[in-house]
Amino acid sequence: MVGPEGDVKLLQPVHLTETRRALLTILDEEPLTKVSECALLSEAALAEDWNRPEEDKAWAHLQQAR
Repeated sequence: MVGPEGDVKLLQPVHLTETRRALLTILDEEPLTKVSECALLSEAALAEDWNRPEEDKAWAHLQQAR
């Protein structure tokens, strides 16, 4: 997110092994609400629980046949 003074805030930490260049795109839309930011930030933690074979099996009946 970019503030009105040009300060950049990352929504998630970025871990790199060495220095890299970055590209910033500024969108012409309002930033996400606090609730949406919270959901985005918790996605990685929830993915650990959701992305398990047991979960896939439990929800398989909702998958459409291809």
